[in-house]
Amino acid sequence: MSSSQPRDRGIPEATVARLPLYLRALHGMAERGVATVSSEDLAAAAGVNSAKLRKDLSHLGSYGTRGVGYDVEYLVYQISRELGLTQDWAVAIVGVGNLGRALANYGGFVSRGFRVAALVDADPEVVGDTIAGLNVEHIDELEAVIKRRGVSIVVLAIPAAAAQEVCDRVVAVGVTSILNFAPVVLSVPETVDVRKVDLSIELQILAFHEQRKAGGPLMAVDSQ
Repeated sequence: MSSSQPRDRGIPEATVARLPLYLRALHGMAERGVATVSSEDLAAAAGVNSAKLRKDLSHLGSYGTRGVGYDVEYLVYQISRELGLTQDWAVAIVGVGNLGRALANYGGFVSRGFRVAALVDADPEVVGDTIAGLNVEHIDELEAVIKRRGVSIVVLAIPAAAAQEVCDRVVAVGVTSILNFAPVVLSVPETVDVRKVDLSIELQILAFHEQRKAGGPLMAVDSQ
């Protein structure tokens, strides 16, 4: 079993991973009143090269207009539709410590098609609190909460020691999409998608690059 298995969606996984970058750039352009955008300008805003962007968008059936570029509003719709953002996705956050609270209070989810529908925690000091307009419910009620609120996606913002058990419970009740902030690799069936966010790993990668820029030691490469 693995944490995430690519499936045949007709679009390469690498392209799927870049679509949110294009969408974020397009939303910014739409907010500034930009009606059309060239592949070069959109690629620069998204941090990719224009040839890759054009190939990615061709998978959506969007080729732009020569000399004009892409219609920003329509491309937002195309990408949103492909990502499933034209419908409402109910999200449950398990763990309402500092990270969970920050996620619950983040206002950018709704405009992207995600609605935080439930907050769950094991701490009796937290259960019953109201955060971002939602009542924090007890972890013992997890399965009932997921069913009652129609949750499609679960966010795990809990300690590593508890993550697998909670993961197993949400999978058993039918959840097939999990965003995992716990510093642990989860074992799930192939039908379940897990996206892992580990801030400490990202910081370590940045530290490596900082060391290189400062002329620090590099790992020797064995050529044998």
